[in-house]
Amino acid sequence: MLKDVTLGQYFPGSSFIHRLDPRSKLLFTVIYIAALFIAKSWISYCIILAVFLAMVIVAKIPASALVSGLKPIAFLIVLTAILNLLYQREGRVLASFWIITITDQGLIRAGYMILRIMLLIMGTLMLTYTTTPLAITDGMEKLLSPLKRIRFPVHELSMMMSIALRFIPTLIEETDKIMNAQKARGADFETGRLTQRAKALLPLLIPLFVSAFRRADELATAMESRCYNGGDGRTRMSVLKMSGADLGFLAFSAFMLATIIFLAVRFGI
Repeated sequence: MLKDVTLGQYFPGSSFIHRLDPRSKLLFTVIYIAALFIAKSWISYCIILAVFLAMVIVAKIPASALVSGLKPIAFLIVLTAILNLLYQREGRVLASFWIITITDQGLIRAGYMILRIMLLIMGTLMLTYTTTPLAITDGMEKLLSPLKRIRFPVHELSMMMSIALRFIPTLIEETDKIMNAQKARGADFETGRLTQRAKALLPLLIPLFVSAFRRADELATAMESRCYNGGDGRTRMSVLKMSGADLGFLAFSAFMLATIIFLAVRFGI
């Protein structure tokens, strides 16, 4: 399962989506998430799904990478669908047993929730798939730069998020190596009761924490040796600049959100 975690990975490319300014992609992600939570019917979800599929095709992101990103949360998706299925009592009753009642509205609501979570996860993954961690840091810092007036640590926050995204694949790879080494010594992480499996994780967690702290210390030493002292007076080799394509992309995003809001408010769909 660890190999299925693709958060933080970047797929190099030269597509239209890859060339967009990171600020426009960050704003689109916010608009995309807002549209998902406002959507109330299959018409709205179809619009969002069409936009998402168009982005995947243009960016040439492999479908296997998107599916792999869903595998770690498959249990959460199933659990959410079951809860929405069982707790929705309105509508025509399809089946009833003991305290369990399944209605047509429950099925529809469960389907909406599954689609919402899947589109939410895959949509946010598209941001990291098509944008480097450094570009995400620069874009986030630029967007939050007005908060510097109230002494909000914008640069430090952006840098921490960038480092976290950068080291997720590294820590996953390190965890996989440690697990394989422990399995070669007879460790069993998949069978037994919950308490036994939790105890089996101790030989895995200790070397993982040691490795993580060692990498953090090495990174801090490297940053200090390069005279890093925060965002004050810091310059960049590549200065972010919005282009006409970025403005058009944001205009399209705003139009999509306005359409979803109109359908939800005017027609309740």
